[in-house]
Amino acid sequence: MENNFLLEILVQELPYQFIPNAENQLVDIFTKLLNENKLNFNNIKTYATPRRLALLIEGLQLNQEDIVKDVKGPILNIALDESGNFSPAALGFAKKNGVASDALYKKDNYIWAKVEQKGKTAKEILEENIAPSIMKLQGAHFMRWGYFEAKFSRPIENIVAILNNEVLNVEIFDKKATNKTKGHRFSKVQEVEITSPKSYVEILKTANVYADPIERKQLIVDLATKKAEEVNCTIDFSKLDDLLDEVTYITEYPIPVVCTFKEEYLQIPDIVTVTVMSKHQRYFPLYEKTGKLSNKFITMANFVGVDEESFDNIKKGNQRVISARLEDGKFFYDEDIKTPLIEKLPALKGMTFQRGLGTLFDKTERIEKLSSFIADELNIADKTDILRAAKLSKADLSTKLVFEFTELQGFIGENYALKSNEKENVALAIKEHYFPLSSNSELPSKIEGQIVSIADKIDTVVAVFLSTQGDKKKKRPTGSNDPLAVRRAIIGVLKTVINFNLKLDLEKVIQYSTDLISKEFDIKVDDVTFDEILTFMYGRLDVLYEKAFSYDALASCEKMQPFKDLNEWLKRVEAVNNFVNSKDSVKIFETINRVLKITSGNKIEGKVDESLFVLPEEKALYNVISTSPEITYQSIGEIERFIEPLNKFFDKVLVMDKDEKIKNNRLNLLNILAEKFNSVCDFSKISTK
Repeated sequence: MENNFLLEILVQELPYQFIPNAENQLVDIFTKLLNENKLNFNNIKTYATPRRLALLIEGLQLNQEDIVKDVKGPILNIALDESGNFSPAALGFAKKNGVASDALYKKDNYIWAKVEQKGKTAKEILEENIAPSIMKLQGAHFMRWGYFEAKFSRPIENIVAILNNEVLNVEIFDKKATNKTKGHRFSKVQEVEITSPKSYVEILKTANVYADPIERKQLIVDLATKKAEEVNCTIDFSKLDDLLDEVTYITEYPIPVVCTFKEEYLQIPDIVTVTVMSKHQRYFPLYEKTGKLSNKFITMANFVGVDEESFDNIKKGNQRVISARLEDGKFFYDEDIKTPLIEKLPALKGMTFQRGLGTLFDKTERIEKLSSFIADELNIADKTDILRAAKLSKADLSTKLVFEFTELQGFIGENYALKSNEKENVALAIKEHYFPLSSNSELPSKIEGQIVSIADKIDTVVAVFLSTQGDKKKKRPTGSNDPLAVRRAIIGVLKTVINFNLKLDLEKVIQYSTDLISKEFDIKVDDVTFDEILTFMYGRLDVLYEKAFSYDALASCEKMQPFKDLNEWLKRVEAVNNFVNSKDSVKIFETINRVLKITSGNKIEGKVDESLFVLPEEKALYNVISTSPEITYQSIGEIERFIEPLNKFFDKVLVMDKDEKIKNNRLNLLNILAEKFNSVCDFSKISTK
């Protein structure tokens, strides 16, 4: 018979962002607990709703194994008296470990005892650890209530803790565990008894609760799809992942309700209407079969009742809310399109980019200059559309619609640019220069957007670093602090350059941007700031490729000027990575590092003098060196030809000979090799373990 354990924490409504994170934490905490206590189990599942966090452990081992272990006691000269009998120290050791004195034995100059340790039951371990385990959960805005000093995300209302059909003696805050829990707030069934851990999910359904978030999410998709079909519409769930997750974690018993708004609001750009519905109001937008946005939408109610009046109230309430929001959007849109996009530029002079670094109008002018510089570096003859897109890139930030819906920057710019009769590629670049919007989202598709995107992001990165020099360095990007999303900006630049194979020297672009900002605002640039920017960028590059390449390969190529030509550099890292993973690489790197250690601090000028060779191994190594072509990352395998003569050289030749000329000649020989090796990568960064 399989043994199972169930824990449920019933709480007041949780913040939805905390719930999936708490599920993961629960799995980690209880997996660690069981492993540390050597209790086997088959699987751990979690269930969660806005009001409950639950954990099911399947196939749990009910008892720890008894173990016998050898315990070391006092050293013999302390454990035995002058007569060779056990001293008080030895007898105390025996008593402490629960063994008879005649069971003690001598080994390796110490007294030892075989101690039998009885295993605990799973029940005992769980009862001791559930409360402290739950208190390990972490999240934002934890709270205190009542007279309790400890914090939790929300007040706890009930605890279920059952091992098979037995209730465990568990108490969290002032709530003692039982085998009963509450159903949905509006369910006719207000309390249910959990007869066994595995019956939990099905029993809760009788009280109008779908406890399994995976099942609940699929139910939302199925119900919404069916409801949309009833009104001859469709839903595009591929673009609604975040919304679907959120709705999943704010409902226990989802019920779809179809609502409508006035068709006149469809005159607003679709991106505005869809954003209002999905981002602001948690509604699912509906589309006609032709693909056109419909004036219908679905709200997913967390509701059990089925009476017409309740449904009608939900429908009317949501329609009032969306109408008010869209009415605002329509007003802002109608006002904005009264003037062309180019005329909105002067308003940027009144909008601060960053304290001490001017306005958004100033930033726009720098983006233009940087875009022109980048276009020249890429040998683009006609820069007209690129510069037009750069000039208009931030214009929509001064519009009423973007002021109200900031997440639509760029998207509104594209729409207004087309309304102003700008070229399609210019309008597209205005939108796409913000790309990528997240770690896995799309990149600018055309060269105009790619160049303006790089210019904008480089300007932001350099601005942050120049404004945080000296004693302001604490404001630099860190793990928890990322001013102006600098980390994301850098990754966006790197991905754009790499994905589109742009032959762009980013070091030159950064230097040009640094010169622009420092001259414009009379900022004296620290000697180290430029290198700090490159180092920070390399950290992002490291993150991008930490799964594709080994740590050693990335570390060894860090100083090989990656930002001069990123795609060429990646080919180098790939070659080094393949070489690092070759079967005999460890022995090869040991030999190479021996060369590098000897030559470090022993640079010798001049040519190798063959007449100073004393041993044949010197001559043999020199012959290999002199007949070998230059080593590049493309020919990294050629390094292997030096290893055998090098090993023989080290076996027979004393480099630091008493004769200064012979010593220097041998060092010179190794220095030539060190230069060859260092032209490929920094082999000293590669582990030889």
